[in-house]
Amino acid sequence: MKLTIHHTTRYRYNRPVQLLPHRMLLLPRGSHNVVVLASTLACSPTAQLDWVQDVFGNLIAVATFSEPTSELVITSTVAVDQLADAWPVFQIAPEAQTFPFDFSPDDVIDLGALRVPEHGDPAGQLHDWARGFVRGRSTDTLSLLKDINAGMLSAVAYRARDEEGTQDPLQTLQLASGSCRDIAALLIEAVRHLGFGARAVSGYVFDPDMPASNHGSTHAWAEIYLPRAGWIAFDPTNRRFGGAGLIPVAVARNNQQIMPVAGGYLGAPDDFSAMDVRVTVSPTEEG
Repeated sequence: MKLTIHHTTRYRYNRPVQLLPHRMLLLPRGSHNVVVLASTLACSPTAQLDWVQDVFGNLIAVATFSEPTSELVITSTVAVDQLADAWPVFQIAPEAQTFPFDFSPDDVIDLGALRVPEHGDPAGQLHDWARGFVRGRSTDTLSLLKDINAGMLSAVAYRARDEEGTQDPLQTLQLASGSCRDIAALLIEAVRHLGFGARAVSGYVFDPDMPASNHGSTHAWAEIYLPRAGWIAFDPTNRRFGGAGLIPVAVARNNQQIMPVAGGYLGAPDDFSAMDVRVTVSPTEEG
């Protein structure tokens, strides 16, 4: 399915300020599931754009500004072809089809920190909760991951949250609510407690079953690594797995590393007035 993504971020200031360099992760990652057909990125005021790749291979545009301004508008328009199968079949290595299993020495080295829980769990609450999904001494690996993914919304209710950042996964579990990025972070932390390699993903989601005015939006989910099958997308907020409807932009160890836009300015805190973000994801009109 061919989709067009419009993403506009607007910052307003109470007086002209000097903008510091802004880091933008807005261009989707091309893959066998997502083909980038065209893209434009523009800033007002005009900025010098330098493109770099980070350690995860994400494409980052760094904008440098020369003149003070009282408003910054960043506009990204991307056309993609989303090719993921709605009912994927994953070819998992025989030795990894039953949990628990051992990763190869190379996978252990390469996954590194992506298998290590990042947050404190002093009473073992999160660890015990994750272990509660394991049925018996051995279980089907993919079924286990599907159960955890589907089980997120039994423990945590989705809640739109405008505050920046991601909740501590244990906090999300205790509050029993969180945004899509909070729920994804909880899934990542849970499967890391079981020894899996997992990474955070930011991007866009398209759901044709939603109202026409809200088919798509920015979104956060997780990818979990299984030998031979590779990185598999798990979207706990929507209880789905596989890449259908998902347009990944960036992957990293955690959500904080892949904010769509990050930057600052020289001035006082009260110089900042407001920020708003508008995103649409819609089928491309054939012409």
